[in-house]
Amino acid sequence: MSRILVVEDDAMIASGLTYALEQEGYETVAVSGCASMKEAYAPGRFIMAILDITLPDGTGYDLCKLIRGQEDIPVLFLTACDDEVNVVMGLDMGADDYITKPFRIRELLSRIKTILRRYGKNKEDENLFCYGNVSVDLKKARVTKGDQEVLLTAMEYRLLLTLIQNQGQVLTRSQLLEGIWDIAGDFVNDNTLTVYIKRLREKLEDDPAHPALIRTVRGLGYCLEAGR
Repeated sequence: MSRILVVEDDAMIASGLTYALEQEGYETVAVSGCASMKEAYAPGRFIMAILDITLPDGTGYDLCKLIRGQEDIPVLFLTACDDEVNVVMGLDMGADDYITKPFRIRELLSRIKTILRRYGKNKEDENLFCYGNVSVDLKKARVTKGDQEVLLTAMEYRLLLTLIQNQGQVLTRSQLLEGIWDIAGDFVNDNTLTVYIKRLREKLEDDPAHPALIRTVRGLGYCLEAGR
């Protein structure tokens, strides 16, 4: 997930920034104020927040404080004024950087990449899932355990990918079935899902009888532990 939150009330700036970020391979969620940001924001959803300081229903300072109270992701302020007081206030509140409007988009993108590298959240890292001795290179669709490659069927990999895309969240059996439904039209039923879960555990878990990676949440479904 390379998703960046942009909070900017100037529609032209927001649109241009969204386009530039998406051309660089980032998914972007752009909102125009504090209220809409609070609806869009959730801890773990974004790798970075870009906040305009002056908003119609509050300030970027308020939003920075909200984010800092819940998680440690990079925050960059957009400001129409490079007044020293504004800059110092933003940095003191935990912002990683600021840029003054109007800005050159290439300069902004360069700063974003520099900040993300500092946080270890560059896009290359987003293509790798690791848990214990299990690694999944999402770009190459390659699964390894220790130094051995693990061979998965297309359906097993699709199931694993669905779990990775929702790591740390409990998925019901219905949600998993939707995620692995064979686009070729092959029927996937509830019993088949049980078989695939069992096979994945046998291939990936150190102790399949007591799984640590793919947990069963009784009465709800399954949860893949967050990568580490």
